[in-house]
Amino acid sequence: MIRAHTVEQVRAAEADLLARLPEGTLMQRAAHGLAHAVVDLLGSGAYGRRVLLLVGSGDNGGDALYAGALLARRGAQVEAWLLSDTAHERGVAALRAAGGRVRHREVTRSGDGRRAASSTCGYDVVVDGIVGIGGRPGLRPAAAAVLDALAGIPVVAVDLPSGVDADTGELEGPHVTADLTVTFGTHKPCHLADPAAAACGAIHLVDIGLDLPEALLEALQPSDVAALLPRPVPDAHKYTRGVVGVRAGSATYPGAALLSVSGAACGLAGMVRYDGDDPVLDLVRAAHPEVVGPGRVQAWVVGSGSAAGAESALRASLADAVPLVVDADALAFADLVAGRPAVLTPHAGELGQMLGEEREVIESAPLRFARRAAEQYDAVVLLKGRRSVIARPDGRARVTLSGTPWLATAGAGDVLGGLVGALLAAGLDPFDAASVGSWLHGAAGTLAAQRGPIVASDVAVALPALLGSL
Repeated sequence: MIRAHTVEQVRAAEADLLARLPEGTLMQRAAHGLAHAVVDLLGSGAYGRRVLLLVGSGDNGGDALYAGALLARRGAQVEAWLLSDTAHERGVAALRAAGGRVRHREVTRSGDGRRAASSTCGYDVVVDGIVGIGGRPGLRPAAAAVLDALAGIPVVAVDLPSGVDADTGELEGPHVTADLTVTFGTHKPCHLADPAAAACGAIHLVDIGLDLPEALLEALQPSDVAALLPRPVPDAHKYTRGVVGVRAGSATYPGAALLSVSGAACGLAGMVRYDGDDPVLDLVRAAHPEVVGPGRVQAWVVGSGSAAGAESALRASLADAVPLVVDADALAFADLVAGRPAVLTPHAGELGQMLGEEREVIESAPLRFARRAAEQYDAVVLLKGRRSVIARPDGRARVTLSGTPWLATAGAGDVLGGLVGALLAAGLDPFDAASVGSWLHGAAGTLAAQRGPIVASDVAVALPALLGSL
């Protein structure tokens, strides 16, 4: 499990550890981890490579300076640009003692930063130590100008890309876009949650010995998913493994029924029932002969392609008092599920309609709005996106790290809804069902896309091989 802690949690853990360590130990641990990561990125050792440090006034700048000193001792040509009036004095002294060069803030004034950068091009890597986890989002114009002039050079961010919001994953104004982010002690929310996560590049975690509390944001890894997957006991039968019902599709959108059923019929539940119009039921049975008609279920999947029948389908499903997945057309009536075990599965546009916000606003802060919706609707919310967010009403959340851009295809969400419904019927609670289902959906899409572009049905086809590998 990847766990992400807030700035407040990290600061408290650092203070506790600093009280028990000699002065400077924590920064040295961070600097050594950072220096090794830079060498790994360079790929052929540090000797003779040109390294530029962009240094602010905080501890991130100190980490960069000490890492620069270590790189200089390994033969790198290291230069530091101090972008603030103050910098970590001991770090500056350490870099100079190791043979590194230091240039002061005047390189960024009156446009000189752009000229200085363009006149000293040829760096192999830029180390971003401008702003740390306690900084405000955005960058000062002078720092942004320097970064613009250095465009095209690989960037290693210290702890987080400068200019992003550490706790929310939100962006406001100019920011660093890194190829690699080296973070210390723990992940921060910005490393997992978009849009900031897209600016982090690859993430490398350096253990510096922090003793951390429970995190409110996390991301499942394959071993976590495997541990949560329902497996039949020796004396299982189809009813004890769970029965999932699907109320999706319509005469207008029969494909939604087929795709929802294909996700539900992944094998994780013992039986799939379809409750819909006879013409659609005939199509479903032709594609999935194992699917049966209406009857008792342990979970419902409602809404995909239901059109005008969405409200009645949702009300009928709620009458059974079992967990349910609410998607697409049924989301317009999501207030009916408040307090019931349910997973709401909107994309950004649908969540915007539910919360009275524009799609672009939701996409600028998916973690914040998924949590807000979960609290408002008193249900688990699975906000679909590049990094899908699963939020509980109490604020705990997970981010899905699996997936591929090829999943941006019509009907993929219908498959996801059926898959989450199967996991609910098999006994997982809504938070785990949504988290595991989202991860499996992303991983199956990635597996299917190895053969080329995909459509939604390819995701369902890929699920058995994926589940077998787990």
